[in-house]
Amino acid sequence: MSGKGSTSNVIAGLASFFIPGLGQLVQGRMFKAGFHCVVFVVLWIVWMGWLMHIWSAYEAATHMEP
Repeated sequence: MSGKGSTSNVIAGLASFFIPGLGQLVQGRMFKAGFHCVVFVVLWIVWMGWLMHIWSAYEAATHMEP
């Protein structure tokens, strides 16, 4: 079980920082990955995409398995 701050979550967080949703995809969370990608594209249209980079990386790095 991977906990908050584990190596796999740190890697997922870094992946999501560079491509929002990639870290969630690596963790096997398809819906969440798609959501992050769609919101990322929409926010870049209004010049606020950098927020999605930060949120996606944080969310992937702090994910706790149920």
